[in-house]
Amino acid sequence: MRRAQRLPEWQSDDSRRRKDQTLNTTTLNEAVLERTARRCAELGITIPTFAEQRDPAGLPAEIRARLGQVGLWDVDPINLYRITWKNEPVRHGGGFNSGNWLEFPPALTGVPARIIGLLGKHFPTGAHKVGAAFGCLVPRLVTGQFDPTTQKAVWPSTGNYCRGGAFDCALLGCTPVAILPEEMSAERFTWLQSIGAEVIATAGCESNVKEIYDKCWEIRRSRPECVIFNQFEEFGNAIWHYHTTGGMVAEVFRQVAGPRDRLAAFVSATGSAGTIAAGDYLRTLHPSMRVVAVEALQCPTLWQSGFGGHRIEGIGDKHVPWIHNVRNTDVLCAVDDEQCLQLMRLFNEDAGRSFLAAEGVDEAVLASLPDIGISCICNLVAAIRTARLFDLDARDVLFVPLTDSMELYGSRMAEQREQNGPYSERLAARHFGRYLEGGGVDHIREIGYQDRKALHNLKYFTWVEQQQRSVEDLQALWDPDFWTETFAQVDAWDRLIAAFNERVRAAKK
Repeated sequence: MRRAQRLPEWQSDDSRRRKDQTLNTTTLNEAVLERTARRCAELGITIPTFAEQRDPAGLPAEIRARLGQVGLWDVDPINLYRITWKNEPVRHGGGFNSGNWLEFPPALTGVPARIIGLLGKHFPTGAHKVGAAFGCLVPRLVTGQFDPTTQKAVWPSTGNYCRGGAFDCALLGCTPVAILPEEMSAERFTWLQSIGAEVIATAGCESNVKEIYDKCWEIRRSRPECVIFNQFEEFGNAIWHYHTTGGMVAEVFRQVAGPRDRLAAFVSATGSAGTIAAGDYLRTLHPSMRVVAVEALQCPTLWQSGFGGHRIEGIGDKHVPWIHNVRNTDVLCAVDDEQCLQLMRLFNEDAGRSFLAAEGVDEAVLASLPDIGISCICNLVAAIRTARLFDLDARDVLFVPLTDSMELYGSRMAEQREQNGPYSERLAARHFGRYLEGGGVDHIREIGYQDRKALHNLKYFTWVEQQQRSVEDLQALWDPDFWTETFAQVDAWDRLIAAFNERVRAAKK
């Protein structure tokens, strides 16, 4: 007699597992909330909702007036309201606009498809990670699960996330602890120290995430006053990008698209897998679009289950982040870090810009090229390959996040000049021909269901074996309902933020 077949446990209808991984918004720590509200009242702090960050047009006149007196990077609590893609691109006193983006013309990309990048330079700290840090910190703050009067916030990072976390802490009156690899650019360390963060440098480069995690466990054991906000597993990171970055892409597409244009792809380096969650949102509006996950060829974790070290700053590797919804990933692309560094010189050296002008790249685009950093170039390269792989034409629009700018990488330009000598138009021609005009579809492929499931299973080795997650938690991530419920939390969070601001106003009185 045949034994009845039993469904695997993770395929059963069990919403409890999904809920166990989400933030508890029903139980508030009143004692902590009272202290936190008093602290915010003393410092003149109110907190924007996620909806206000997505669309700051309706902010009160009082807040707009205060912003008019404050610089974009000033450590002033009012700059919490500048955690948005819609800042006017000025360094002091700016208001809001309909977004900042750069369209790369075919004269530069060599493909007819339209490639558009959202500019992260105009966030406080010069990088969009300040929003991801907000998404991790604030929900705990307004539920009383983090106490800024007695606890320190720890920001494990490969660069920009700990900058964003340190800035948010400075605005909210918390003490930040920044953890980042010792080989990151000097600009990051200098700025973190200037803002008063405790800085911990771990061994290695961008791909040495395990060393960062090890330091987090050491802190958990030895420093009970510290709370870890790990961007690779904090769903607030992905939730912020789903609603804010995804919403911004959708708005820009509506502004620039013709009647027959298609949103063809969202292309993003995985890093902590927060930004790529914008693709989950966009698919709800454009079901046929593709989500392209990008990483460094020198550390091909998704591409080849591989390992290694690379020089594309801000992309952590050697594992699949807990918050990466790999079930929603369509394409993998691995980009050579040398290509990114040489295009960095092409875009920023006088000889390179002169060559690009002769190739027909207009002056407005040339003037904007310093607004994109090394990982932004990586995303651009991947978008070009995506356009070539799928034979996309002028009706197809691809979006990439331009996470930061060359303001954060001056030391890297100096290193390249020292190591490789002056930049010439001859080198510019070689780099343009090899990396842009002559680029093919190497190291990029479309993936299917079983490929996605294999990537999902890779999470086991980091998160279950090393980071004390359960197999049941891992299996819950394969359920599409998990992600729908996770991203829907933002409405509850906004209600909690509004209620917290009322507490602050009451404390002032």
